[in-house]
Amino acid sequence: MAEHNTLGKEGEKLAIEFLEKKGYAILEKNFRYQKAEVDIIAQKETTVIVVEVKTRSTPEFGDPQDFVKPKQIQLLVKAIDHYVVENDLDVEIRFDIIAIIKNTLGTKIEHLEDAFYHF
Repeated sequence: MAEHNTLGKEGEKLAIEFLEKKGYAILEKNFRYQKAEVDIIAQKETTVIVVEVKTRSTPEFGDPQDFVKPKQIQLLVKAIDHYVVENDLDVEIRFDIIAIIKNTLGTKIEHLEDAFYHF
């Protein structure tokens, strides 16, 4: 596996642990619908949270959250619409980003709630 894929998987694992410690229930990991992949679908109370995890080894080329593009947001919205309908859920939806910088200096996790779209 390429180094960036390993870092990405490690980032998702860190994000899940981070969310669970904050009281979120993890509903799905790597949920796929058409061309979209949702890293994490979590729930806290009556809100379903779509979490995009961005992991980098350095902030040198920009913050991880800067790499979420409009087309990706569009795909995530489509995927979660499908998920909500398929599971007959009556919930609020929130889109978050968990940005992780992990390198030899340590790990920095930033949770950006309501990061780019809100129903």
